[in-house]
Amino acid sequence: MLTHQTRYRYDRPVFLGPQTIRLRPSSTARTPVRSYTLRVAPTDCKQTWHQDSYGNHVAEVVFAERVTHFDIIVRLEVDLTPRNPFDFLLEPSIRQWAAPAGFTTALHEDAAQHRAQSIQYQQQAAHDGMFASQTSFELSATQGQFYVQEDHAALALYCATSAAGPHLYAFLTDWVEKAPQNTLDMLVALNRAVARRIGYQVRLESGVWSPEETLTRGIGSCRDSAWLMIALLRHLGFAARFVSGYLIQASQNADGEEVLTCDLHAWAEAFLPGAGWVGFDTTSGLLAAQGHLPLAATPAPEHAAPVTGVLDPCKATFEVSMQTERLHVPDSD
Repeated sequence: MLTHQTRYRYDRPVFLGPQTIRLRPSSTARTPVRSYTLRVAPTDCKQTWHQDSYGNHVAEVVFAERVTHFDIIVRLEVDLTPRNPFDFLLEPSIRQWAAPAGFTTALHEDAAQHRAQSIQYQQQAAHDGMFASQTSFELSATQGQFYVQEDHAALALYCATSAAGPHLYAFLTDWVEKAPQNTLDMLVALNRAVARRIGYQVRLESGVWSPEETLTRGIGSCRDSAWLMIALLRHLGFAARFVSGYLIQASQNADGEEVLTCDLHAWAEAFLPGAGWVGFDTTSGLLAAQGHLPLAATPAPEHAAPVTGVLDPCKATFEVSMQTERLHVPDSD
């Protein structure tokens, strides 16, 4: 059982615009969800559910009057019975991997196009301390090599990518030379390579670093390394998407007792014919398993934020807490 509370406090009564909440597990989640509730305070509001254009369950909350606080409480029960993340079979046509035709040429063209931009990006990074997330994309020259024609339209948004900068270009060309030919082996090794290359860092400021910035720094939050993995996958010809969700895992407390912990997390998913969307956790270097509970899957990180909305100018404070409780279900006869 997970209880996730988010609290906003304002220094004066404010008008809130429509608030969008992406905190409901996806219907495609492989971890069974036994129960789910979402409560909002103040209760004098209108709450509606719908699916966005990416298939995510989204709640929209509208307040008619000014408010001094905004609380969101999620309670859900999930079945964490261990499952094998490799329990799938790829279509025969995708089981062996090779660099897409024209791959090197396409990368050189991307690098030349991006070289002039990189100077501007570096200047902006020195000023802001990080790169802004990139929202303008072009279709990858390698798009669609693993997919049948009827899948191209549905996957087009997940194949679009920005030009490769010098560090991304170097990583890709080095990887293509040494990558395993077995597709699944290659993807597993690529995920581990990203986890080794990018050290994990808790980053409280908003925004996602560009793949070039993450590679330059060699560190990043889960969302930064996931976005890097997505760029790599797309340049290699795979459809890939950004996933935000809960990560529930066991750990030990100071007394050596096992406890469950939960955090909001981000990872990448690649679409593999025969398997569907397969998750790759770039923080651990492992495939997503029963502890990964997706809440929103989108082409770009900015569309997957847990809560978005507008409000009057004010001073606001923000608190998040998560409590987990292990429920022991008796065996059935």
